[in-house]
Amino acid sequence: VFGKDINLILVLNNLSSDRKSVRVDMSASTILYTRRAVAEILQAATSVELGPRQGKHIRVKIPYTHYGKYLTTDKRIQVTALCEVMRSHGLKLLVEKTIILEDTNIIIKLPRRVVVNRPVSLEISYANPLPEPVSRCVLLVTLMNQQVKINLARLAPRERSKIYFEFTPRRAGPLQLQVDFSCDKFSHVKGFVTIAVARA
Repeated sequence: VFGKDINLILVLNNLSSDRKSVRVDMSASTILYTRRAVAEILQAATSVELGPRQGKHIRVKIPYTHYGKYLTTDKRIQVTALCEVMRSHGLKLLVEKTIILEDTNIIIKLPRRVVVNRPVSLEISYANPLPEPVSRCVLLVTLMNQQVKINLARLAPRERSKIYFEFTPRRAGPLQLQVDFSCDKFSHVKGFVTIAVARA
């Protein structure tokens, strides 16, 4: 989840009946959706001894403090492990994983029934998932082809807050509401709901 430390496990299994010595070079970078690297955030190397038919786990931690300021709006991190079996004539294995960090910041609560031409009050809650305060917080609400910009107070570390948004639907049928939350430390955290508007 965005704002938290990332914990990974690399599993190595020796499927042969011989002992193996493996060197593991690990790296991680923030990337764009095109897979182009933005910034390297981790580089580590270790060696592992594997007995016959033995498996071992290598734990890797990427703290938020390492990736936070380099993350793009795509919220993607590419992790690579190059595993080289020593004394095996250059036998190598490359493992890659792309991590897409989830947002849990926006929660939109609707009333049980929404009726045309009657005022509706929605609860929109938003959060700062980071271990540091954020300021210049802005909520952009898009509804019925109109955008409303709401300036919000700064949020303390891990703080959640909420606002109430009122509108009156003018026609029956599905209505799409989109919420976009931005601040000085991250931007474009989105929430989305489809509202079923009933006839009067």
